[in-house]
Amino acid sequence: MKLTNLTILIFIIFIKISVIGQNVNIIPQPNSAVFDEGSFNFTREISLQYNKTNKEITEIVKFFTMKLGEFPANTFSKIKNEVPNRIEFYLQKTKGNSEYYELIVQKNAIILRANTTKGMFYGVQSILQLVNNYQRGNRVSIPCMQLQDQPNFSWRGMHLDVSRHFFSIRSIKKYIDLMAYYKMNTFHWHLTDDQGWRIEIKKYPKLTEVGANRKETLKGHYNKNPQEYDGTPYGGFYTQEEIKQVIEYASDRYVTVVPEIEMPGHAVAALAAYPEYGCTGNSIDVATKWGVFDDIYCPTESTFTFLENILSEVIALFPGKYIHIGGDEAPKTRWKESEFCQKLIKDNHLKDEHELQSYFIKRIDRYLTSKGKKMIGWDEILEGGLSPNATVMSWRGTQGGIDAVNQGHDVIMTPTSNCYLDYYQSTDPSEPLAIGGYLPLEKVYKYDPVPEDMDDTRKKLILGTQGNLWTEYIASENQLEYMMLPRILALAETGWTKPKMKNFEDFCGKLDDQFDYFNRKKLNYADKLSELNSKVSIDDEKGLVLDWFTFRKKDQIKYEIYNENGAMIDEGTVKDRQFTIEKSGKHRAYVLKKGAIFGNPIDLDFFIHKAAGKKITLTNDPAKQYSGNGKSSLINGLRGSTERYGGPEWLGFSGKDAEAIIDLGNKLSVSSFATSFFHAPGQWIRAPKEVIIYGSEDGIKYNEIGKAIPEVGNEKIVRVDFPLKSSKPIQYVKVLIKRHGIISVGEQGEGNEAWLFVDELEVK
Repeated sequence: MKLTNLTILIFIIFIKISVIGQNVNIIPQPNSAVFDEGSFNFTREISLQYNKTNKEITEIVKFFTMKLGEFPANTFSKIKNEVPNRIEFYLQKTKGNSEYYELIVQKNAIILRANTTKGMFYGVQSILQLVNNYQRGNRVSIPCMQLQDQPNFSWRGMHLDVSRHFFSIRSIKKYIDLMAYYKMNTFHWHLTDDQGWRIEIKKYPKLTEVGANRKETLKGHYNKNPQEYDGTPYGGFYTQEEIKQVIEYASDRYVTVVPEIEMPGHAVAALAAYPEYGCTGNSIDVATKWGVFDDIYCPTESTFTFLENILSEVIALFPGKYIHIGGDEAPKTRWKESEFCQKLIKDNHLKDEHELQSYFIKRIDRYLTSKGKKMIGWDEILEGGLSPNATVMSWRGTQGGIDAVNQGHDVIMTPTSNCYLDYYQSTDPSEPLAIGGYLPLEKVYKYDPVPEDMDDTRKKLILGTQGNLWTEYIASENQLEYMMLPRILALAETGWTKPKMKNFEDFCGKLDDQFDYFNRKKLNYADKLSELNSKVSIDDEKGLVLDWFTFRKKDQIKYEIYNENGAMIDEGTVKDRQFTIEKSGKHRAYVLKKGAIFGNPIDLDFFIHKAAGKKITLTNDPAKQYSGNGKSSLINGLRGSTERYGGPEWLGFSGKDAEAIIDLGNKLSVSSFATSFFHAPGQWIRAPKEVIIYGSEDGIKYNEIGKAIPEVGNEKIVRVDFPLKSSKPIQYVKVLIKRHGIISVGEQGEGNEAWLFVDELEVK
């Protein structure tokens, strides 16, 4: 009998343990989940049990009831006090932090416990997702489970720029609703910039009378030459009453609103209204194109009074503890030209204009601190010395965040490479116009805000991460939704879920249920799960190999292969097949659904040159965020996209020359070299100064065999193709690409190192 009981006990334990690792159909993935046998079946009548004397719990239950009412008719028609199926809400101290919740799904009850109403609200979001994701027609059957969950990071944010393009209060509320549904808790509201001032300041009415309106807007991309304008006036702003309404709406959803008031740069709209606070005092117009402008605030006492008066009204509106003051992209041209600024530098024993910016930021920080607020700034506020109470938002990569943490400051990680959702999310040429870059869903998902090799003490200073949506090229609510969905879901899981619990394949498997939710809510989203992807790698034995894949397992992929003369030589179904690339030609693939081609076919045009598929070493590694498919991207026979510099065929270098040594395998005669560079000044990307090629027989002694200076025009792609002069066959080719260096004053990104993006290194 004892043996029988023990056997049953072991069997039960085995069932429990065997399902602990199962994926829960909730985004973000809970940090602890145990599945049980059976399910909770929602009937048309359910009971909600909670402490009705607690006002906050009552409000959460009302919110929950309202959201249940959004499901299709007849799913939940009545909520009664006494019916078998019930949902129980308990506010009680258990374990975990203030955002912790426990969710127990039993056959006749769902029990939600939380330390605070904030945790209870997040538990409600999990229940709502379970209802959505396990709904089939009018039937909802949720597997029995136990969740113990809390976020990995305290800052899980989304940013929205409403200066470049204005969005209605209705749009802002929809934005906040999406954030709340995925347990994001901070809305960063970018309210002022060169192209429009969007917040009512009663002491300075011209900020909205003048600064909120521009006479026209740039058409097409900033890098287009010549530039064109639409000739249509554009404007809009939020009254203080509307802002209060948004703050209350967000608070009800446990989202904190952080306002951003830009200074000292990105101030053209403000200076158009009040030119006396600039260094020249000259009248200027609100900016009509994107970019960075020389006119910034002059650090006079009257300017500080002006800004403190503005911040006083902002502080009165926003109850959260943070105020964002920008601090980014502030050209020093006007300060260098200003006698006042130069005297201020001298009188205060400052080294240069960068220390003057630090002086400016510290003045503002002291004011905010005196009012009980904490200041946030973009990572440029590190330059010239960091203000003592500042929190740094690291956007130009992660180094700014690392430097700030090393100085003991709190940091929010939001690098362009992984968190800028205004970048292209697809290689599809029909994608709507974007600023540039390439940030697919997978790259957002796989980002870890904590840099490698950071000790536990410093890790605690990483508050979290956020996605940024700059709206130069996002003019409508429809496009805004398209750019954020579903990438915001990937970011939400990055902010909430511990890395060991994350799995991109599992995440993709949940998205179809999320897409059903988007369809029901009539949201515009980018379904790229069936979009074709390719990866070309180098195998030591096979050479170049090609893999085709999508992120929907059930997709059928067909392929066609053409020789370099355009004749088809093979076709079929990919399945698990890997293709060896030995000759130049075109490989085409497409997804087939219900007998028809889904989406656009993808063509890869391979050019097999003498370096293709050979061994390559790099003296300097590319930036981690722009490392493509690794160093083999430079010799895989493929040229990069002419539209997106962040794709797999481009390697990006910052502050370093690109130097590669290629082992051709045998001594070969070489006749020419060619490669391409991305050139996009608006994104701080510049073609290099010079390309030099060296040849060697033994890999030790090298001789120069060719060089070229790239000719830069108005095109995004700068190509070099030049002869090589070697008297003997060579086995080793060294490629030295000398970077552009520091960006000149008056140009986008002035004072910063230009990025260098390198394409295929073609040896012929």
